[in-house]
Amino acid sequence: MPARAPGPDIVPALARLDHDRQAYRRRDEQWLDHAWTRSRVFDVRADATAPVAWRGDEAALQLRRPADGERRQDAVFLGTAGEEAFFAVIEGNQPADPAPDPGSGSAGGVRWVGLREAGPVLSDRDAGLLTAAVALGHWRRTHRHCPRCGTATEPVDAGWGSRCPRDGSLHFPRTDAAVIMLVHDGGERCVLGRQASWPDGRFSILAGFVEAGESLEAAVAREVDEEVGLAVTDVTYLASQPWPFPASLMVGFTARVTGSQVIARRDDELAEADWFTKAEVRAAAEAGERGVPDPSARLRMSPFTVSIAAAILRDWITR
Repeated sequence: MPARAPGPDIVPALARLDHDRQAYRRRDEQWLDHAWTRSRVFDVRADATAPVAWRGDEAALQLRRPADGERRQDAVFLGTAGEEAFFAVIEGNQPADPAPDPGSGSAGGVRWVGLREAGPVLSDRDAGLLTAAVALGHWRRTHRHCPRCGTATEPVDAGWGSRCPRDGSLHFPRTDAAVIMLVHDGGERCVLGRQASWPDGRFSILAGFVEAGESLEAAVAREVDEEVGLAVTDVTYLASQPWPFPASLMVGFTARVTGSQVIARRDDELAEADWFTKAEVRAAAEAGERGVPDPSARLRMSPFTVSIAAAILRDWITR
C-alpha cells in the first residue's frame, strides 16, 4: 500500500509516495501486458530530466499514453494509483517537445527538468514516481554488463533487475546508505558545515557514507568525529529519503554533543564549520523564502528545499 516517510513531522520532499509499487506484479508478464495498454507513461532522459508541466508554482509530470509500436519491455513498471498503471521510458522514445496531456493537470508550459527543481513542487504521487524512475535510470545506464563475466545483461522484473544470459546470475539496483545528522548542544545551537564547492554563507548539516560492516549509529558518531572533532550521544533516528544522485539513501538523525564543544576539522571534506543558533537558522530560512539573503549574516543560505537536510532543520527550529 502507498506510504509516507516515517515520522509525524518530517516528510522530506523525495520521500513522499502516493502510489502502490506492486512489486509482486513485476514477473507477471500477462498482467503487465494488459496494464501497459491502459497505462500512463512518462519519459526520463539520459541526463535524468523528465517533462514537467507547469502552471504558476504548481507542477505535474507530463504523462502520455504508450505510443504506437512502443514496446512494454523497454519501459520500467513503477506501480499503480487507482485504476491506472504507470511506466517510465528511460533513454528511449522521448519526444523533443511533448504535447500537453489534459490528464496531467496543465494546459502547457512543459519543460524538461530534474528532481532537484521539480521534486519539491510535484504531488506526492508524481514525486514518488519520478524519484524511482531517476534511480532506476542511473542504474540501467551504468550497469549494463554482468559483474562476474562482463556479458551484456538483459532486463527482468519489469526493469527492476537484470539477468546475465551467460551464467544466469541476477543483479539488482545498488543503494548506498548515508547518514545525515543535525548535531546540537541540547539547547539552541547546532553545528553546520560548508563544502568548498558551495558559495560563502551556504551551510548544511553534516553527512557521510556508511562504511562496510558499520551500523548507522556508529557511522553518525564516526562522521561527526572525523568532520568536526566532536563526540556525540543520544543518536536518534528521524526520517529517511532516497537521494538518487546517483544511488544514495539518506538516513536522518539528531545527535547531542557530549564533552567539549570546540570544533576541530580533522579532514578536508569541509571548508568551514561552526555553531549556529536557532534564530540564525530561522532567519536564513525566512530570507530564502523571500529570495533576499542577508549579506551581513554568517548563515545566508539554507539547504535546498528538496534535501532531507532542509526538512530536519525546519523540524528543529520549531521545537
